[in-house]
Amino acid sequence: MNAASRDLPSGFKRPRLLIVGCGDIGLRVARLLRGRWCLRALTSSPARCAELRAAGARPLVGNLDVPATLGRLAGLADAVLHLAPPPGHGTSDTRTANLIAALARQPRALHPRCLVYASTSGVYGDCGGARFDETRAVNPATDRGRRRVDAEARLRAYGRRFDVRVALLRVPGIYALDRAGGDPRERVARGSPVLADDADVFTNHIHADDLARACVAALHRGLPQRVVHVCDDTELKMGAYFDFVADRFNLPRPPRLTREQAVAVLPAMQLSFMGESRRLDNTRLKCELGLRLRYPTVAQGLAGLNATV
Repeated sequence: MNAASRDLPSGFKRPRLLIVGCGDIGLRVARLLRGRWCLRALTSSPARCAELRAAGARPLVGNLDVPATLGRLAGLADAVLHLAPPPGHGTSDTRTANLIAALARQPRALHPRCLVYASTSGVYGDCGGARFDETRAVNPATDRGRRRVDAEARLRAYGRRFDVRVALLRVPGIYALDRAGGDPRERVARGSPVLADDADVFTNHIHADDLARACVAALHRGLPQRVVHVCDDTELKMGAYFDFVADRFNLPRPPRLTREQAVAVLPAMQLSFMGESRRLDNTRLKCELGLRLRYPTVAQGLAGLNATV
């Protein structure tokens, strides 16, 4: 057992986990930990309480945008899994700031021993297709990325101040055929265009089940204030990825555009993803977190070919 593992209760006492932002990935984590952890989930929607209970988590109604609703979080958990996205505007993550303030309203001994945060690979901005590890400096090109950098910095500072083991997972595109909003067939079926190959960008991917397993691994084995890339082994440009999806499911391949054509017809959000090219090294994921990917490539993930037992 390493130092990180010893940070959580063992023996007959089940560790207590608070999931903040318990959407699709949070529910997958809950399914993995049900019966082994005492699970609690923060939700801003009372209508979701029944769904969370069915997943084995005790719901707590609170809103990260309304600090007065977060008073019950202090001293509640041994570990926190922070999956909530930042607000949709500005360059700072006020939601993470409010969460930290809520957790900080307690004696040092009652702070969570571990906090895992799902960030984004967008903190790097455009890297020109380079392959790199977690030591690369962040250089976000959008406010969306800047909000994530702000959240990471706040969480690292919180971890250092209160001796909380903070693990930062930088996550690229999440996919799964059973994931709402993450099924790549939906985009292909809409006929959304991609860039011509000579202008295209490298993208990175992770199956939703492997991301959930990475979150659990980080709870146990994530090192203090450490960044880990959570991605599979695939190296594909964006257009090749969607071509593969189209071919796999007998759909028309997406139309190809020059970059000039794309700038003229595509919305700014979609263009921002088409302007960032990078290839993430996942050595830490495999060696430090000890995660053996069930779906090492998108080909295996889309075919449902589980690579592990």
